[in-house]
Amino acid sequence: MANSAQAKKRARQAEQNRQQNASYRSMFRTSVKKVLAAVKTGDKSAAQAAYTQAVSIIDKTAGKGLIHQNKADRHKSRLNARIRAL
Repeated sequence: MANSAQAKKRARQAEQNRQQNASYRSMFRTSVKKVLAAVKTGDKSAAQAAYTQAVSIIDKTAGKGLIHQNKADRHKSRLNARIRAL
């Protein structure tokens, strides 16, 4: 357990950051799954709408440093390729 005031504060901050990161990571995964589900149904307009929302969330997670920018670009590219294939 943290003994100094500084270590206690850092422990509190680390827990807050962990919870926020978990929330953003969950939003990221959910948005990708929504696009894939829309693609699976074959509804191009719904897939396109889900994709535009997913791109925003993917970019936010990359901007916060949760995922690397290359990973974000790779996800966007692969999702877009699936939508174009419809």
